[in-house]
Amino acid sequence: MARLFGYVDVTDSGFIAAVFSIAFNPLFWNVMNSGQVCLLQSLAPGCPRCAASLNKYVVGKARLRAVLGRWRGASRGLEHSEAFALVARWEHKTRALSRVFGSPHAACYCLGAVILMLNCVRSHCFTEAMKSQPKLEGLDCHWAYYSGLAILAVGTLFVISSFLALGFTGTFLGDYFGILMEAKVTHFPFSVLDNPMYWGSTAVYLGWSLMHASPAGLLLTAVVAISYTIAMLYEGPFTEEIYQQKQKGAKNK
Repeated sequence: MARLFGYVDVTDSGFIAAVFSIAFNPLFWNVMNSGQVCLLQSLAPGCPRCAASLNKYVVGKARLRAVLGRWRGASRGLEHSEAFALVARWEHKTRALSRVFGSPHAACYCLGAVILMLNCVRSHCFTEAMKSQPKLEGLDCHWAYYSGLAILAVGTLFVISSFLALGFTGTFLGDYFGILMEAKVTHFPFSVLDNPMYWGSTAVYLGWSLMHASPAGLLLTAVVAISYTIAMLYEGPFTEEIYQQKQKGAKNK
């Protein structure tokens, strides 16, 4: 890792823009979920499942702080990201976005379009940051290129298969708008690993970095992995809670 930093100018404007674009997308849309977990507790303070969900959020946050304890900037960033919880509480409580766009599905499709646009911006910034930084001689060879190509192919497989398994609304946070699937998806690629969309995307960036023999790309891939890990700590309790509520509602009918 120290050797990589010797090849990378972390003060370069392109590198900083790439870091921001990588962190913004998953953290903004997923850390907001913490507000919905807190909202469940405020609306139903006596509900044991809501309390359990809130407890998972608190535990996840504590684990995150332990991992990032040495990174003061990351810790402060986590505090600032919690401000986005207000946005989630507002939408969850009022369904204002659903009313503005005419229906939950229309609002979800618009949100999905925004996320796709942000993904394009992220990929562009990532690639430009790699181009503006020197290559690592040890990786500038055929074996590294084809290894990266293979990793990119596997990552792409996980991303595409995840999208096909979840559908558009399942992929792009339809649960925010009350659009739930009939049941939690458990077949491939979810049978292979948890959160295959996130890890597949990380693998795509890792493969792309190896193909370009880019130490800057490898560092940015680490940022991708950290951002997704943080997002998963917040997203997991919320997703589990809404499907528990759905199952409970079905049993009471």
